[in-house]
Amino acid sequence: MDDRLERVIRQKLREAGKQFEEAKRAYAEARDDPDGDAAGADRYDLPTDDDGRARIVCRRHAERRAVAVDAEGRPSCFDAGHPDCEGCAEDVRDGVVETW
Repeated sequence: MDDRLERVIRQKLREAGKQFEEAKRAYAEARDDPDGDAAGADRYDLPTDDDGRARIVCRRHAERRAVAVDAEGRPSCFDAGHPDCEGCAEDVRDGVVETW
């Protein structure tokens, strides 16, 4: 294989790896409350963990999560436009979201 082609392929693979790690980190951070503000959990009367994050069951990924909920009833992992996330936010506002 040509050295130049091999170098380009390695560079692109490194870039893809970095992008993957950034996306993974952003996803993990979205599940945490960066501001420490649990106002939404109190407002919508959701059960909370020791850190004040709402304990809900994620529809999209079918897993238990402790997440911050904003004043509009959206969990910090909310992805606008995704039907499961939209339904979850509606359920939080209506008081029927699945909790643990």
